[in-house]
Amino acid sequence: MSQTAQSTGPRRAPTMADVAQRAGVSHQTVSRVLSNHPNVRETTRSEVLRVVEELGYRRNSSARALVTRRTLTLGVVASNPTLFGPASTMSGLEEAARDEGYMVSAVTLRRFTAKALKEAIDHLAEWGVEGIVVVVPHRAAVAALDELRLPFPVVTVEGGHSLPIPGVSVDQELGARLVTGHLLAAGHRTVWHVAGPSDWLEAGARVAGWRATLQEAGAEVPPPITGDWTPLSGYRAGQELAGRVAAGATRGRSPEVTAVFVANDQMALGVLRAFREAGLSVPGQVAIAGFDDIPEAEFFTPPLTTVRQDFAAVGQASIRLLLSRLESAATGDGDRGHERDGERVVIEPRLIVRASSTTA
Repeated sequence: MSQTAQSTGPRRAPTMADVAQRAGVSHQTVSRVLSNHPNVRETTRSEVLRVVEELGYRRNSSARALVTRRTLTLGVVASNPTLFGPASTMSGLEEAARDEGYMVSAVTLRRFTAKALKEAIDHLAEWGVEGIVVVVPHRAAVAALDELRLPFPVVTVEGGHSLPIPGVSVDQELGARLVTGHLLAAGHRTVWHVAGPSDWLEAGARVAGWRATLQEAGAEVPPPITGDWTPLSGYRAGQELAGRVAAGATRGRSPEVTAVFVANDQMALGVLRAFREAGLSVPGQVAIAGFDDIPEAEFFTPPLTTVRQDFAAVGQASIRLLLSRLESAATGDGDRGHERDGERVVIEPRLIVRASSTTA
C-alpha cells in the first residue's frame, strides 16, 4: 500500500495577493486597510483584517519603504545607558514609538563629542531613520549638537533651553524644590545636598532648585558635595556628612547635619550605608531623600523618600513632538515647523514620601 507523499519543505509566506484573493477584494483595497485609509467600508475592513490574521500575513517593510519612501523607523542617540534615568528614558521612547507604529534604531555613545555625535547621526541616516531623538543630559552634548547641521527632524530630551530645537524634559528644579521644601517643613533648619556631576544639566537644575528653596526660606545654604551618580560616591559623601555629625556631637553642639537631599537614589543608597556604619539612625538623627524613584527605593532600609520622574510621559511627549515635526516636513509646512523650533514640553515630577524622611 502506498500513499502520496506530502511536501515537507518550508511553507511559502502569504502575500498581499493571497489576502486579496481570500477576502475577495483587490490588492489596492488590502493596501488601504493595512495603511488605515479612511475610505474603506467597515465590513470590508473587518473581513480583510480577519483574513490577515487567519493567513498570518506580515507586511514586507523593505518593500513598503521602496513604495512609500518611509521606513517607519526613528533614531535615538544617548549615552550612559547603564544609569537608571537614561535607561528608563530609552525604554519610554521605545515603547512610545512602538505605540505609534514605529521601530527604534538606537546608538549609545561613550562620550558626547561633536565628532561622535555626527558619526552617530550619519549611521542612523544610513539606516534610513525618518527623525531622531537625542538624549542630551550634559553640557558637552548640548555644545556638540549645537555645532551640527541636522539632516532630518530632531527632538532633544533633557537638553535644557539653550538650543533652537524642540525638546522634552522633566522639571528637575521643581523636583528639587519639592523635596527640599518637604524636609524644611519637617522642622530641619537646613538641608545638605549631595549633587550629581557638575557637567550634567539635570544635576545643575536640582542644585538650583535646592538652593533657591533654602534661600527663600531664609535657611543657611551649605556647600554641596559632588558625586558621580554611583552608590560609591554617595557612600563617600555619607562618610563626610557623618563626620560632621560626629564633630558636632564631640563639641557638644546641635547637630550640623539633620537632613540630606541626594541627587539620585543610587547615591542615596551609599549615603544610607555610610550613616548605618557610623551608627546614625535614619530618620531619627538624619533624614534622607533621593531623586528618581528607582524600583528598589521603596525597599531600602528605611524606604526612601524620593522624587518620581514619569519616563513614560517623557517618551510619549518626545515621540509625539518628533512625529509632529515629521508631519510638518512631509506636508511642506515649513513655516509651521519653524515656529515650533523652540517648542518645549515640560513634565512635572512627583514627590514620594516614605520613612527615610519622616518619623510619622
